[in-house]
Amino acid sequence: MIDFSNSKKLYFTIKEVAHHFGVNESLLRFWETEFKEIKPRKTPGGVRQYTREDIEAIELVYSLVKNKGLTLEGARQTLKLKKDEESRRIDLIHRLEDIKKELNELKEGLDSI
Repeated sequence: MIDFSNSKKLYFTIKEVAHHFGVNESLLRFWETEFKEIKPRKTPGGVRQYTREDIEAIELVYSLVKNKGLTLEGARQTLKLKKDEESRRIDLIHRLEDIKKELNELKEGLDSI
């Protein structure tokens, strides 16, 4: 998984992004053609470089398609109409995961006393 809070990288490779989401690189290339929100920069040699914004867009699509089970058309419509709402939901999930991690660390610290 990509740790955005500690990473100072500006760009991520397709391999890193695919690994982060547990998908094939070909799926990411396909989603580029289907969703205008996903537009990684390409080097003169054709190597894709994903920014944090690209990864956030992929996360939205992933959530809609893989977690909610929407079709690609359904995901496109949702992004068009409810992008902010879905982004807030994903941000909330990340914050809750961070809180859970901190609580588990506190529990481990207390257990060792």
